[in-house]
Amino acid sequence: MQEIIHIENGVSKMPKWRMATPVNFTTADGEHIAVVGPNGGGKSMFIDMVVGRHPLFPDMARYDFSPSRKQLVSDNIKYITFRDTYGGDNDRTYFLQQRWNQMEIDAETPTAGQKLEEAFLMAGEDTPERRRLQQHIYQLFCMEHLLDKYIILLSSGELRKFKLASTLFSAPRVLVMDNPFIGLDEETREQLKHLLGDLSRQQMSYSDTDKQIPLSQQPLQIILVLSKSDDIPDFITHVVEVRDMTVMPKVTREHYINNRPSFPKSVLSKEKEARIAALPDAGRAYPSEEVVSMRKVSIQYGSRTILHELDWVVRKGERWALSGQNGAGKSTLLSLVCADNPQSYACDIALFGQDRGHGESIWDIKKHIGYVSPEMHRSYQRNLPAIRVVASGLKDSVGLYVKPSDKDYDICRFWMDIFGLSGKEEASFLELSSGEQRLALLARAFVKDPELLILDEPLHGLDNVNRQLVKDVIEAFCKRKDKTLIMVTHYKEEWPPCINHSLVLKRNL
Repeated sequence: MQEIIHIENGVSKMPKWRMATPVNFTTADGEHIAVVGPNGGGKSMFIDMVVGRHPLFPDMARYDFSPSRKQLVSDNIKYITFRDTYGGDNDRTYFLQQRWNQMEIDAETPTAGQKLEEAFLMAGEDTPERRRLQQHIYQLFCMEHLLDKYIILLSSGELRKFKLASTLFSAPRVLVMDNPFIGLDEETREQLKHLLGDLSRQQMSYSDTDKQIPLSQQPLQIILVLSKSDDIPDFITHVVEVRDMTVMPKVTREHYINNRPSFPKSVLSKEKEARIAALPDAGRAYPSEEVVSMRKVSIQYGSRTILHELDWVVRKGERWALSGQNGAGKSTLLSLVCADNPQSYACDIALFGQDRGHGESIWDIKKHIGYVSPEMHRSYQRNLPAIRVVASGLKDSVGLYVKPSDKDYDICRFWMDIFGLSGKEEASFLELSSGEQRLALLARAFVKDPELLILDEPLHGLDNVNRQLVKDVIEAFCKRKDKTLIMVTHYKEEWPPCINHSLVLKRNL
């Protein structure tokens, strides 16, 4: 059987990129791999070795991409990373509110359709057959409505669709995807699983009259990196677990599922739960029983309506789950609450009993709010120590421009300990795993003990244990007096028990 990738006793040339033990890994034609393991266990570092980002010493890695005629590893293996799903080539100039600021878009800013067309033309000959396949991919992913949107305005789920479509146009021999299902609504998750299943069976084709139009003339190997290891698709044939910076032997999917350990129903210790319950009141009480009040709120970008005459009231102490299709306006709605969207001042909105636009500053609003989102994760490109990222939540800034006090740092250490990050205080934020980065940003949201906690997809990229830990922390935090929660998620099983209200948004076509 043809061995597509073979690594034997692999050791990276750079010491800081080395695993705890030499890597041995082989995948053969027809095998489709899920790479699983805990956050910080080494999954991304292992994949960087596989795809050639972390070069190994000579003769430790062999590749056979036939029948592909492409010579370079980078042309044959396409890797959609966690960071890619939050942005693209211009992330160095990205700022948190940019997605909702139309003034930042100039005449040269490309739309999603323009960038996809560029990727399509670069990937192969412009033939009627490939054009029909291009349209088939757009229809399968329900992408027609977002082709005229600027990339900067895409939701995190829409960005994932965009990235996958542009990658498929290049007809790779091996497709590696980091957490492909996070950020996608239920319908789109099923679409993606179906699409990847077809690709894995070399059936990415469809009928056009009596002809079958293939994606490419070669088979495709699929490697998925999954933090949520209970969501392994049926088309996966083998599983590789990576933990403690060690790559375990490859096993069949059936063997892994039958032998994987069960996950505890509770992770947060009683001692830490008690410490959260015992936190002193922050002393920022507000008189209104209504935390958020929206009356006939509409948001438009050009001819596109995102929200239409929305009425919504969130009262003190309520815990809301916010859900809906990708592009339905969930993150836009939260941007109005957090005063990140300039259109919020033209809408009939009251926060904490005060009408928007009547003299309050953005900082008056934010001091009551703890917030985490995919956009926030994307905006943190500074290589700060993790504790300084957490401390930035005390000042509602991206980055840290005021030196925290010793007391402030004690609070940061408290929340980093709650989220399992003790010992990571001085670690570089950008060198943490994506899951550890998300935990640090969650600590940032909690660090000032906010009255309103806004969590937009807070469990993105977390392994099963850390997912339960975060749910436990949310539950413990919301047991305290007058704590209000708005949480966005596409998975109902992610709801902490404290959720007592829900709002479902539908996309305006």
